[in-house]
Amino acid sequence: MSSTGLSAPGLSPAADEGLRARKRAATQSALERAAISLALEHGYDSVTVDMICEAAMVSPRTFFNYFGTKEGAFLGGTPPAPTDAEHRAFVHGTGRDVLGDLVGMIAAALADQSPDTDLLRKRRMLIERIPELLTGEMSRIAELEEHLVQLVLERFHTQGHAESDTLDQQDEARMVVFVAASVMRYSMQKWFSGGFTGTPAELLHHSLTLVRRVTGAAAPAPRSSPRG
Repeated sequence: MSSTGLSAPGLSPAADEGLRARKRAATQSALERAAISLALEHGYDSVTVDMICEAAMVSPRTFFNYFGTKEGAFLGGTPPAPTDAEHRAFVHGTGRDVLGDLVGMIAAALADQSPDTDLLRKRRMLIERIPELLTGEMSRIAELEEHLVQLVLERFHTQGHAESDTLDQQDEARMVVFVAASVMRYSMQKWFSGGFTGTPAELLHHSLTLVRRVTGAAAPAPRSSPRG
């Protein structure tokens, strides 16, 4: 037994943490499902936190441990994010395929995910109907995209791009992120349509291949090593 007395008997620390993570994920999913189902049945404005808690069979205190506001339960938790190590690997990448590496980093964060297609479809339907939720979702997307722009700029700086090209670099970084975001949106639509049977990460790579096909751009070849 652990020193906290909270671990399940017979489980290693890693297994115990994995069990707790699955329980947290199950509780969060139950809250999100309850919130969206209630809103589709009664209307967003009519749904209260107490109603969500009753439907999910949890306390209001538990609800606010997962979501700071009622709106948060409808928008869902923070999407899986790349690890610090993946961020560093991207920033210090030496290749010229910035777009491919950015999509690859996002795909790596989704590698272990099994999206709940039904929940995602209902959430999207609700967000499109409710201006308050649409505003919140757009704000989250803008914040994420700005974060990615800064990562791309860091990569440019690491690769030694001249400071005199700062304005052009910002435009280029935003274009990279804009195209990557388009790859994400297309992939989501493809996933919702049921027209792809692979994993989310495989779908992202497939979408990136389509972008290169329609633009006639092949993935950049690795830089050759300088000769002595």
